[in-house]
Amino acid sequence: MRTPEKYKEKHIPGSILIPVDKLQQKVETQIKDKNATIFVYCRSGNRSITTTKILVKLGYTNVYNLGGIKTWQYETESDIY
Repeated sequence: MRTPEKYKEKHIPGSILIPVDKLQQKVETQIKDKNATIFVYCRSGNRSITTTKILVKLGYTNVYNLGGIKTWQYETESDIY
């Protein structure tokens, strides 16, 4: 759960951005299936813990915390040209 600016700089391909402060208002319209597999990450791993707890409280059942993108060793992409 990152800021739009940080998401544009670096994100995991195929991921969607829902900032943690907008999560409760937006998640159910963007992820309708409460049984969908959801991988959560942020910059350092702190907000992803909070986000994972919120999603579980909202009834999402397959939520996994990837931690921070700072330590992500796999493919990323940028929307900054």
